[in-house]
Amino acid sequence: MWVKGELLDDFVAAREIARGELDRSNQTNLFDRLDWFERVWAHCPPGKAPLIARARAENTDAWLFLARTDETTAVSLGSWYTLAFRPVFSGESDEKVRAAQLVALARRLATGLSTIILEPVPNSDDTANLILSAFRRAGWIGVMNPKTGSWTADVAGKSFAEFWAERPGEVRSTRDRKLKKFDVKTKVYTGFDEAAWASYEAIYGESWKEHEGSPAFLKAMAQTEGSAGTLRLGIASFEGEAVAAQLWTVENGRALIHKLAYREDKAELSAGTILSAALFKHAIDIDHVSIIDYGTGDDRYKQSWMNSREQLYTLELYNPKTLAGIIGAAKSWLSTLVRRGS
Repeated sequence: MWVKGELLDDFVAAREIARGELDRSNQTNLFDRLDWFERVWAHCPPGKAPLIARARAENTDAWLFLARTDETTAVSLGSWYTLAFRPVFSGESDEKVRAAQLVALARRLATGLSTIILEPVPNSDDTANLILSAFRRAGWIGVMNPKTGSWTADVAGKSFAEFWAERPGEVRSTRDRKLKKFDVKTKVYTGFDEAAWASYEAIYGESWKEHEGSPAFLKAMAQTEGSAGTLRLGIASFEGEAVAAQLWTVENGRALIHKLAYREDKAELSAGTILSAALFKHAIDIDHVSIIDYGTGDDRYKQSWMNSREQLYTLELYNPKTLAGIIGAAKSWLSTLVRRGS
């Protein structure tokens, strides 16, 4: 099989080569699109320079979007907003072709890099194993360690009433009791609304959450998804004041929960629970999604709403033809021994 690999250092060249294959119309996953990587780089770059690897075979392309942190080290081109990172494939190809493409990418990357760190990588579809196998075939040392969890709910064919009946009694009674006691109102915006977004930012600023990493990134994302009709921005209000907010996107039968927050001084309202129920109802009964994804993190409250957990991984890739790669692999090996022994 003939495979051509190349390395790019800017998005203009990548966009010209991709010819739309990395756009929304051809990539069903939000985090696999070129505009996602461009937005990450514009607002919260994880390195000093982009490094885009591409391999072509059988009229299809494989892409790996990285960022150089120094001359010999690269990391996945993602941020705290990236809920899953993986190679991106365009065109129709089978597993054999994709494996060959990733081997070609790994060989090209070995010409200048000693270390590559990828995260958070899913493996329910064998993505992590595919990457590790390809890099090992290309001569790299690969290590896979657990990173965090991703919680989902399978709601295919269910109504919200059926889904709600399956939730723990504590969650259901909390919503019902608080709604009887407090007149909390909810609204779901399906397009970008400047006033609603201002409410979201104000709520987040007065919540228990850490400072938002890049408000500009999130607003740009909300505007783009609002224009595409995939935005679901929920706002809960009490006595005319916005007290809780959640940012979702809904596309291709999958709802993604990106952000949620409530005002700490209004915690007694349980507005977050009330708003969650409203958004779950909208996603299930109106958008008719099959999967609801609560994103990354093993927060305890997610278990009350979800029914399945997927492990996400960090992949450490070391080039044994370099001194830094050998040292990095040795340190990783020792760290793994320590963890297993503790």
